[in-house]
Amino acid sequence: MKTVLVFGASGLVGTAAANSFSKAGWRVITCSRRRPTLLTQENHKHLQLDITDSARCLEVLTGLDEDVSHVVYAAVQELPGLMPGWSDPDQIALNGEMLENVIEPLRLSNSLEHVSLLQGTKAYGGSIAPIRVPARESQDRVEHPNFYWLHEDYLKKISDQCGFSYTVFRPQLIVGPNHGVVMNLPPIVGVYAAMRKKEGLPLSFPGGADWVWEAVDVRLVGDACLWAAEAENAKGETFNLTNGEVFSWRDMWPAIAETLCIEMGPEEPLSLADYLPERASMWTEIAIEHGLSEHSLESILGESHHYADLCFAYGSLSPPPPTFVSTIKIKQAGFTETYDSEASFCYWLRDLQKRKVIPY
Repeated sequence: MKTVLVFGASGLVGTAAANSFSKAGWRVITCSRRRPTLLTQENHKHLQLDITDSARCLEVLTGLDEDVSHVVYAAVQELPGLMPGWSDPDQIALNGEMLENVIEPLRLSNSLEHVSLLQGTKAYGGSIAPIRVPARESQDRVEHPNFYWLHEDYLKKISDQCGFSYTVFRPQLIVGPNHGVVMNLPPIVGVYAAMRKKEGLPLSFPGGADWVWEAVDVRLVGDACLWAAEAENAKGETFNLTNGEVFSWRDMWPAIAETLCIEMGPEEPLSLADYLPERASMWTEIAIEHGLSEHSLESILGESHHYADLCFAYGSLSPPPPTFVSTIKIKQAGFTETYDSEASFCYWLRDLQKRKVIPY
């Protein structure tokens, strides 16, 4: 039986990948500092490991009883405030070291066959200039500060030396069930709606100029990692990942309000990065009143409230440049899974309700 080791397993993509491989009957080892809480299958082993510690990584990963044949690397270290850290030299260097800390011990066993690496559409340089529309994987590298290039260059070099293959994924605005993570919007919208209802206010859209987006359901990302593990067409390739359609937050807002059973109101631009933390004590009251699982607002937000301001274009008077990516390449390679973005977002809101992370 082949064994996949998933790094960043308590996060959005790590959890989804572990679930996809488990359902397919693989032996799964998960690795993260926090124990994953959303794994749907029992056939996995967990390593509680801080992968910034190279000596500890060498000790633990060379001491595994199992021969690891596949890796999904979905770990990331972000700074408080999220976006400013994306170009921080220390953050970039640390993320580069983290990948090397885990691959170097694993390659010693000579059993490694494939690595799936998670990047994102930031690779196309939208933080420094408008990107090409659509952005395609074949275009020249847009040089700008980020750790993607450290990862990519390292994997290319080491895979050539050691004889394993790799696949790079660039998903766009991932949506899923995890809370307390760096970039996931359903928990943030759910908390915002609960606070508005507590204050006797409608669910007003808090963003700025209308910005058309693409998103990807995290189940699709997990399944793509499973597909790439053994697909010949995936070896050495980079793939964009989206649900397969575009959407507007304003057009999705009525479905979100209906799912959360709250009336819509007139638009009210506000920063969720400010609005939510200012009401931390209110959240504790809401959590107690509804018997929710998390009384601490910080444990739900992670850094995702900062991400919400970015995605909703808070403070923008005119639409930001479009960030559309082509997903033709992965479909032509054989992976054709799609999701309805509105249905996906509402599905995860209901999932958060069922798990008592946000109120019904």
